[in-house]
Amino acid sequence: MHKALRCLLTSAVLIGTVGVTGGTTHAAEHDGALSATAATNAESDIKDRILAIPGMSFVEEKPYQGYRFLVLNYTQPIDHRNPSKGTFQQRITLLHKSTDRPTVFFTSGYNVNTSPRRSEPTQIIDGNQLSMEYRFFTPSRPQPADWSKLDIWQAATDQHRLYQALKPIYGKNWLATGGSKGGMTATYFRRFYPDDMDGTVAYVAPNDVVNKEDSAYDRFFKTVGSKECRAQLDAVQREALVRRDEIVARYQKWADGEKQTFEVVGSADKAYENVVLDLAWAFWQYHGLKECGDIPAPTASTDELYRFIDEISGFSAYTDQGLETYTPYYYQAGTQLGSPTFKTPHLDGLLRYPGIYQPRNYVPRDIPMKFKPAAMRDVDRWVRNNAERMLFVNGQNDPWGAEPFRLGKKAEDSYVFVAPGGNHGANVAGLKAGEKEKATAAILKWAGVAPAAVLEGDKPAKPLAKHDAKLDRRDLEREPLLRP
Repeated sequence: MHKALRCLLTSAVLIGTVGVTGGTTHAAEHDGALSATAATNAESDIKDRILAIPGMSFVEEKPYQGYRFLVLNYTQPIDHRNPSKGTFQQRITLLHKSTDRPTVFFTSGYNVNTSPRRSEPTQIIDGNQLSMEYRFFTPSRPQPADWSKLDIWQAATDQHRLYQALKPIYGKNWLATGGSKGGMTATYFRRFYPDDMDGTVAYVAPNDVVNKEDSAYDRFFKTVGSKECRAQLDAVQREALVRRDEIVARYQKWADGEKQTFEVVGSADKAYENVVLDLAWAFWQYHGLKECGDIPAPTASTDELYRFIDEISGFSAYTDQGLETYTPYYYQAGTQLGSPTFKTPHLDGLLRYPGIYQPRNYVPRDIPMKFKPAAMRDVDRWVRNNAERMLFVNGQNDPWGAEPFRLGKKAEDSYVFVAPGGNHGANVAGLKAGEKEKATAAILKWAGVAPAAVLEGDKPAKPLAKHDAKLDRRDLEREPLLRP
């Protein structure tokens, strides 16, 4: 990140050392000073260079020590196959370190965070980070919204155009990354534009190849964690439905007070059934064995039960207001990505709305949806047969890892690693010894910044940048089951 500063410091050290031995000329010193000045000037006008890109516009800049952080808009075609059909403004951010450093292309698959953040690969390679808001997440939504233009190819082509626009400025190696839906997005980008990126790091990315075949999730919930913890969750989930009338009345009262409505799902009772069905999944997705002691007993008070359900699943998730932000995701889940289902025999006789647990029920009915099963099969086949310089990191106790990406015999320089005990926040740092160093070395190598000792196997690979508690914070939202 401090490339220009390092150049200045290196020049100063060399001049001082050589000066002692009497070998440095004034001309060499002068040339070095001019080079350092030129590098400083090139870095100082990065904003102007970015804004000179056709279609790029400025929103704001937020200072962060050692970086320039810009929030920008970029003009994208609504339909990349028919660019004349109109455009929309896509929000992006740029965490700039130096044009001499590699760049990470990050997306969460949802909204972009407009505060400075650094993904794990960006810290590992000590590089720049371009972050993109996924199309149709507001404010990056075309008006009027033609939802048929929300698909994985259109989104991958958004990334491709952005990469092409910025590559002339950031000429070093590029990596794509993201977690969960962002990891899926990074994978799809690589599938459609395999020559853009020098490497791909996909975290906790589900791979629902056959949407109607979800037995992997049933197997997961029969073995995850401990038998005692699974039994506790089953019992509290059942009790939540036994007391549903009492709790739904309280839920409706809360919604009325907060001006929350239930037009999309149909009623507070239907929303509540979804919230309860989320409970075990959400617990393992963001919590784990260490918190099994926090699960209330079936005999707990309704107040305690209510608080636990809200903490784990979130009562706001299935209100109209809670669903609205994620309509683009639910649309994609119901048209291309697929969504998980699982059996709940312990809830027999207590569920009132069979079939409610699917994306179509979370998207307004005036938005047409038709599932296209070929999309995920195509991506899965491509990854198995064509993966090159790709890394998939999953969590052992993450439900989304039940259907992971897998590598075939034709994959090259690619890896799938599982973080022991990891949940939906699994990362390279959480991998077991040996795998962590191997993954870090691969990322450094793909970015073109691996130290010689690491490449030769003489030294274990480590991140090039120090950890920054604020910059490296991962903002994990509390998400319902059907949203990875």
